[in-house]
Amino acid sequence: MSVPQTPHTFGASTTAADVIDGVDLHGRRAVVTGASSGIGVETARALAAAGADVTLAVRDTDAGARVVARLEAELPPKSGKLTVGRLDLADRSTVAAFVSAWTGPLHILVGNAGVMALPELTHTPDGRETQFAVNHLGHFALAVGLRPALAAAGGARIVSVSSIGHLFSPVVFDDLDYRFRPYDPWTSYGQSKTANILFAVGAAERWADDGITANALMPGNVGDTSLARHMDMQQVADFIASGAIALPPQKTVEQGAATSVLLAASPTVEGITGRYFEDCAEAEPVAERAGAVAGVAPYALDRENAARLWAVSEDLAR
Repeated sequence: MSVPQTPHTFGASTTAADVIDGVDLHGRRAVVTGASSGIGVETARALAAAGADVTLAVRDTDAGARVVARLEAELPPKSGKLTVGRLDLADRSTVAAFVSAWTGPLHILVGNAGVMALPELTHTPDGRETQFAVNHLGHFALAVGLRPALAAAGGARIVSVSSIGHLFSPVVFDDLDYRFRPYDPWTSYGQSKTANILFAVGAAERWADDGITANALMPGNVGDTSLARHMDMQQVADFIASGAIALPPQKTVEQGAATSVLLAASPTVEGITGRYFEDCAEAEPVAERAGAVAGVAPYALDRENAARLWAVSEDLAR
């Protein structure tokens, strides 16, 4: 399937408001994880401004309530309803509780929450490496649990927020939890972000008959987010200085949310599924990480890798 041409105004500098302009989402329901800060807030704002009823799925419900109050004061009349639901992606019981509490159809699911480059190896209570557990396994369980609601919506969209960080590592199936190899914050983050893309590839194939599309994206180099809240900033500075990472130009939070909103709501990508986007367009493949500030690694779109990850994720969810 070819990708339709997006308007020339859609690109790296496009904002979420630009993308949602003229889109009507009244009668639609959306869930945005990690919507108490950063691009999650701007994604929720754009969807609600277009009329969607949006649930902010967050760990800290007090913070979520403050965001709702602020957005309600700022959004135009006839915007969608905003609510808060508790969701801790590291805690499978809260994922199960969120799924159990959901009733009715779900038209848009944006997997936006995440953690990045935890300086030390940590595990969730059920023994999984934290970045892989939060960034991938929690979202996987959430999407699988909400599949009936997504199927009931007819034409539902799943948006999986990944990163250029996926270039740091494929999914290392033989040692997901760093039990045999030395822990590295960046390869750990990288494999979790590769998993976000592979999930979209897997969901696109498995759930097409339900009318569900699934795509992944790179939001961009967005400075004003809480993603880096656990990071050792000296370690980050040393990592950048070493040349091990090349960063694309920095974006505002509003620009960072644009590609998420495009995949969640824009008619320009209707029917597109199993792809990886950046700057509001489908990404080009890259052959190696060195010097890359954009693009997608072939291993992240590989169907065999996606099928293997799906099977492993189902097994770990039991």
